[in-house]
Amino acid sequence: MVAVIPLALATLALLLAWVAPGLMARQRQFRRAPRASLVAWQAVTIGGVVAAVAVPLAALPLVMDRDEPMARAWVLVPAVLASTAIVARLLYAGHDVGTELRRVRQDHRQLVDIIAGHDGEHAQLRILEHPTPTAYCIPGRHSRVVLSQGVLDSLPPAELSAVLAHEQAHLRGRHDLLLEFFTVVHHAVPSRLRSAAALTEVRLLVEALADRAAVRRSGEVATARALMALAGSRTPAGETGATLGVGTTAPVRLRLLADGPPHPALPAVAYLYAAGSATLPVALLVAAWL
Repeated sequence: MVAVIPLALATLALLLAWVAPGLMARQRQFRRAPRASLVAWQAVTIGGVVAAVAVPLAALPLVMDRDEPMARAWVLVPAVLASTAIVARLLYAGHDVGTELRRVRQDHRQLVDIIAGHDGEHAQLRILEHPTPTAYCIPGRHSRVVLSQGVLDSLPPAELSAVLAHEQAHLRGRHDLLLEFFTVVHHAVPSRLRSAAALTEVRLLVEALADRAAVRRSGEVATARALMALAGSRTPAGETGATLGVGTTAPVRLRLLADGPPHPALPAVAYLYAAGSATLPVALLVAAWL
């Protein structure tokens, strides 16, 4: 039994990193429970990394029982090298993605502070003199919510409040860090195993989660109208998950608003799936040492 655990962990890592994301992206009913779905996505991602890194640790009890040193090396060295490569790719991707995102955001924040007007009541708010309705946020230590004059001129108070609630939810929930985590893992995974659909789905769920905050403040109708008004807006580079309209996701999010809250079973299933994905690699590793 113990002998198959390293193979089981390697298989589980492959399933969680390659197979599961594609399957999850097709389960669109779980979009109605964005918070629970995001927890499931995080658990699957972390579970895949843990399973891959745990392979040599699970193989160690096997080689400790062998008398031949060369046999130990043939079993353990490839697993250690593979796990080390995974950790190294994650660290490199984290540094590369994180450094670039922070540089772009800092440059954009400085530009906005120069060209945009300030709102005396809201220190974070910047107003661009542009007629096209646009709204987004710049996350970070010195965060900003950026609105165009077109938003202020075209939206009534309830819809404007929904826009602000959406952007503030991104900043308050630090959705930028969540998306950065998934982006780092996406870049760290070998290109043949990457799932573009998974990254797209996570971005959609982050927007849907911020939409829920807008609904709580302004109601479904005002949020839907604001979303339609900003449907053509685009997010500047580096401002991940920043605009309520965000292009082609608007129709999907409008349908989610129309569908209303999810059945209680949906988030429960998502949380159970998350718990299994996160704990199974750890359970297998513990079993290898028992």
